[in-house]
Amino acid sequence: MTKLLAALVAGLFSAAVFAQATPAAPATPAAPAVKATVAAPAAPAKAEVKAEAKKEEKAVAKTDKKDEKAAAKTEKKVAKKDTKKADVKKEEAKKEEKKS
Repeated sequence: MTKLLAALVAGLFSAAVFAQATPAAPATPAAPAVKATVAAPAAPAKAEVKAEAKKEEKAVAKTDKKDEKAAAKTEKKVAKKDTKKADVKKEEAKKEEKKS
């Protein structure tokens, strides 16, 4: 525990040092922006939209697979419990038959 606290305190000190450090070189002003043509930004935007759509589809497919796996697991558990209950009932019936 003390090592953990020591590491956290050391991290705070190092963060404080870096936060107070002056920049090595003064910042240069940005170059004036060049006006872009209307056709140029449209193509990257479409590509970005397609990429985002693909990512979303993959994420949805991934969650669907996880849901299917979880559902299959629960079905297996339920089936297992049902078979156990049936086995217990069979054993009870056998015990009753032996008694009579």
